[in-house]
Amino acid sequence: MKPRVVVLDYGSGNLRSAERALARVGAEVTVTADLAAAAAADGLVVPGVGAFAACMAGIHRIGAGEVVADRVSQGAPVLGICVGMQVLFDSGEEHGVVTKGLGLLRGEVVRLEAPRVPHMGWNTVSPSGPSTLFAGIEPTTRFYFVHSYAPRPTQALLTQADTVTVTEYGVPFVAAVEAGPLSATQFHPEKSGDAGAALLKNWLGTLR
Repeated sequence: MKPRVVVLDYGSGNLRSAERALARVGAEVTVTADLAAAAAADGLVVPGVGAFAACMAGIHRIGAGEVVADRVSQGAPVLGICVGMQVLFDSGEEHGVVTKGLGLLRGEVVRLEAPRVPHMGWNTVSPSGPSTLFAGIEPTTRFYFVHSYAPRPTQALLTQADTVTVTEYGVPFVAAVEAGPLSATQFHPEKSGDAGAALLKNWLGTLR
Protein backbone atom coordinates (compact mmCIF):
# COMPACT_ATOMS: atom_id res chain seq x y z
CA MET A 1 0.00 0.00 0.00
CA LYS A 2 1.39 3.39 -0.98
CA PRO A 3 2.07 5.90 1.81
CA ARG A 4 -0.44 8.78 1.74
CA VAL A 5 1.26 12.16 1.50
CA VAL A 6 -0.36 15.59 1.59
CA VAL A 7 1.44 18.55 0.02
CA LEU A 8 0.06 21.53 1.93
CA ASP A 9 -1.42 24.19 -0.34
CA TYR A 10 -1.32 27.50 1.54
CA GLY A 11 -0.65 29.61 -1.55
CA SER A 12 3.11 29.19 -1.89
CA GLY A 13 5.43 26.53 -3.21
CA ASN A 14 6.25 24.27 -6.11
CA LEU A 15 3.13 22.22 -5.47
CA ARG A 16 2.94 20.27 -8.71
CA SER A 17 6.69 19.68 -8.88
CA ALA A 18 6.59 18.27 -5.36
CA GLU A 19 3.52 16.20 -6.21
CA ARG A 20 5.20 14.66 -9.27
CA ALA A 21 8.48 13.99 -7.47
CA LEU A 22 6.76 12.24 -4.56
CA ALA A 23 4.53 10.19 -6.87
CA ARG A 24 7.64 9.16 -8.80
CA VAL A 25 9.12 7.52 -5.69
CA GLY A 26 5.93 5.70 -4.71
CA ALA A 27 3.66 8.01 -2.73
CA GLU A 28 -0.07 8.54 -3.12
CA VAL A 29 -0.06 12.34 -3.20
CA THR A 30 -2.79 14.90 -2.58
CA VAL A 31 -2.25 18.65 -2.94
CA THR A 32 -4.73 20.38 -0.65
CA ALA A 33 -5.41 23.09 1.93
CA ASP A 34 -7.71 20.71 3.81
CA LEU A 35 -6.39 20.60 7.37
CA ALA A 36 -8.16 17.35 8.26
CA ALA A 37 -6.40 15.66 5.35
CA ALA A 38 -3.09 17.23 6.40
CA ALA A 39 -3.54 15.93 9.94
CA ALA A 40 -4.52 12.41 8.85
CA ALA A 41 -1.90 11.81 6.13
CA ASP A 42 1.00 9.42 6.65
CA GLY A 43 3.33 12.29 5.72
CA LEU A 44 2.86 16.05 5.38
CA VAL A 45 5.01 18.19 3.07
CA VAL A 46 5.23 21.93 3.75
CA PRO A 47 6.58 23.59 0.59
CA GLY A 48 7.46 27.26 0.18
CA VAL A 49 9.00 29.79 -2.17
CA GLY A 50 9.45 33.54 -1.95
CA ALA A 51 9.41 35.60 1.21
CA PHE A 52 9.34 34.22 4.77
CA ALA A 53 6.67 36.73 5.88
CA ALA A 54 4.41 35.95 2.91
CA CYS A 55 4.66 32.22 3.57
CA MET A 56 3.84 32.70 7.25
CA ALA A 57 0.85 34.84 6.26
CA GLY A 58 -0.38 32.02 4.00
CA ILE A 59 0.04 29.46 6.77
CA HIS A 60 -1.88 31.67 9.22
CA ARG A 61 -4.58 32.35 6.63
CA ILE A 62 -5.57 28.67 6.46
CA GLY A 63 -4.74 27.98 10.12
CA ALA A 64 -2.12 25.35 9.31
CA GLY A 65 0.45 26.16 11.99
CA GLU A 66 -1.34 24.23 14.70
CA VAL A 67 -1.73 21.17 12.47
CA VAL A 68 2.00 21.13 11.68
CA ALA A 69 2.89 21.53 15.37
CA ASP A 70 0.40 18.85 16.45
CA ARG A 71 1.80 16.37 13.94
CA VAL A 72 5.33 16.92 15.24
CA SER A 73 4.23 16.57 18.87
CA GLN A 74 2.47 13.30 18.01
CA GLY A 75 5.45 11.90 16.10
CA ALA A 76 3.77 12.15 12.67
CA PRO A 77 6.27 12.89 9.87
CA VAL A 78 6.55 16.39 8.40
CA LEU A 79 8.93 17.50 5.62
CA GLY A 80 9.60 21.21 5.03
CA ILE A 81 11.12 22.31 1.71
CA CYS A 82 12.94 25.62 1.02
CA VAL A 83 10.93 28.42 2.68
CA GLY A 84 8.75 25.61 4.01
CA MET A 85 11.85 24.66 6.00
CA GLN A 86 12.61 28.24 7.05
CA VAL A 87 9.16 28.84 8.57
CA LEU A 88 9.73 25.93 10.95
CA PHE A 89 12.33 28.06 12.76
CA ASP A 90 11.75 30.64 15.50
CA SER A 91 11.95 33.66 13.21
CA GLY A 92 13.04 35.05 9.87
CA GLU A 93 14.57 38.47 9.18
CA GLU A 94 14.07 40.15 5.79
CA HIS A 95 14.97 43.78 5.03
CA GLY A 96 15.25 44.56 8.74
CA VAL A 97 11.83 43.13 9.57
CA VAL A 98 11.64 40.09 11.85
CA THR A 99 8.70 37.71 11.36
CA LYS A 100 7.84 35.03 13.89
CA GLY A 101 8.02 31.47 12.56
CA LEU A 102 6.38 28.28 13.80
CA GLY A 103 9.08 27.80 16.42
CA LEU A 104 9.49 24.05 15.92
CA LEU A 105 13.22 24.36 15.25
CA ARG A 106 15.57 26.52 17.31
CA GLY A 107 17.22 29.39 15.49
CA GLU A 108 16.64 32.23 13.07
CA VAL A 109 16.68 32.63 9.31
CA VAL A 110 18.98 35.41 8.04
CA ARG A 111 20.31 36.74 4.74
CA LEU A 112 23.26 34.81 3.35
CA GLU A 113 26.62 36.52 3.84
CA ALA A 114 28.04 35.77 0.41
CA PRO A 115 29.60 37.76 -2.45
CA ARG A 116 26.71 36.83 -4.73
CA VAL A 117 23.10 36.36 -3.62
CA PRO A 118 20.87 34.50 -4.33
CA HIS A 119 22.64 31.19 -3.98
CA MET A 120 21.36 29.52 -7.14
CA GLY A 121 22.54 26.20 -8.50
CA TRP A 122 24.01 22.89 -7.38
CA ASN A 123 25.95 22.33 -4.18
CA THR A 124 27.12 19.48 -1.96
CA VAL A 125 25.94 18.95 1.61
CA SER A 126 27.59 17.62 4.77
CA PRO A 127 25.49 15.78 7.41
CA SER A 128 26.75 16.18 10.98
CA GLY A 129 26.25 12.48 11.71
CA PRO A 130 24.15 9.44 10.82
CA SER A 131 21.33 10.51 8.51
CA THR A 132 18.11 8.91 7.39
CA LEU A 133 17.49 11.44 4.62
CA PHE A 134 20.93 11.00 3.07
CA ALA A 135 21.29 7.24 3.61
CA GLY A 136 22.96 5.66 0.60
CA ILE A 137 23.63 9.05 -1.03
CA GLU A 138 27.28 9.75 -1.84
CA PRO A 139 28.96 12.73 -0.09
CA THR A 140 29.84 14.26 -3.46
CA THR A 141 26.17 14.35 -4.52
CA ARG A 142 24.83 17.79 -5.41
CA PHE A 143 21.40 19.23 -4.73
CA TYR A 144 19.64 22.22 -6.28
CA PHE A 145 19.42 25.45 -4.27
CA VAL A 146 17.79 28.79 -4.98
CA HIS A 147 17.57 31.15 -1.99
CA SER A 148 18.87 34.37 -0.46
CA TYR A 149 18.14 33.51 3.18
CA ALA A 150 18.92 30.46 5.27
CA PRO A 151 18.99 29.24 8.87
CA ARG A 152 22.26 29.75 10.73
CA PRO A 153 23.61 26.68 12.53
CA THR A 154 23.37 27.39 16.27
CA GLN A 155 24.27 25.36 19.33
CA ALA A 156 20.58 25.25 20.29
CA LEU A 157 19.71 23.63 16.96
CA LEU A 158 22.66 21.26 17.09
CA THR A 159 21.48 20.15 20.55
CA GLN A 160 17.85 19.81 19.46
CA ALA A 161 18.26 17.94 16.19
CA ASP A 162 19.33 14.36 15.51
CA THR A 163 21.28 15.50 12.44
CA VAL A 164 22.01 18.96 11.05
CA THR A 165 23.32 19.03 7.48
CA VAL A 166 25.36 22.07 6.44
CA THR A 167 26.38 23.66 3.14
CA GLU A 168 29.06 26.29 2.56
CA TYR A 169 28.20 29.36 0.52
CA GLY A 170 30.05 32.38 1.84
CA VAL A 171 29.33 31.06 5.33
CA PRO A 172 27.99 27.73 6.59
CA PHE A 173 24.20 27.52 6.52
CA VAL A 174 21.73 24.80 7.41
CA ALA A 175 20.89 22.72 4.33
CA ALA A 176 18.79 20.08 6.10
CA VAL A 177 17.54 19.12 9.55
CA GLU A 178 16.35 15.83 10.98
CA ALA A 179 14.69 16.11 14.39
CA GLY A 180 12.50 13.14 15.24
CA PRO A 181 9.44 13.23 12.96
CA LEU A 182 10.44 16.64 11.58
CA SER A 183 12.64 16.75 8.47
CA ALA A 184 13.48 19.77 6.35
CA THR A 185 15.66 20.77 3.42
CA GLN A 186 16.74 24.22 2.25
CA PHE A 187 17.40 22.82 -1.22
CA HIS A 188 14.68 21.57 -3.56
CA PRO A 189 14.65 17.75 -3.68
CA GLU A 190 11.87 17.93 -6.28
CA LYS A 191 14.28 19.82 -8.59
CA SER A 192 17.37 17.76 -7.73
CA GLY A 193 16.90 14.88 -10.17
CA ASP A 194 17.95 11.40 -9.05
CA ALA A 195 19.60 12.75 -5.89
CA GLY A 196 16.37 14.40 -4.80
CA ALA A 197 14.39 11.29 -5.67
CA ALA A 198 16.69 9.19 -3.47
CA LEU A 199 16.20 11.59 -0.56
CA LEU A 200 12.42 11.65 -0.97
CA LYS A 201 12.37 7.86 -1.13
CA ASN A 202 14.36 7.77 2.12
CA TRP A 203 11.80 10.12 3.69
CA LEU A 204 8.91 7.97 2.49
CA GLY A 205 10.60 5.05 4.22
CA THR A 206 10.04 6.82 7.57
CA LEU A 207 6.28 6.91 7.01
CA ARG A 208 5.71 3.19 7.25
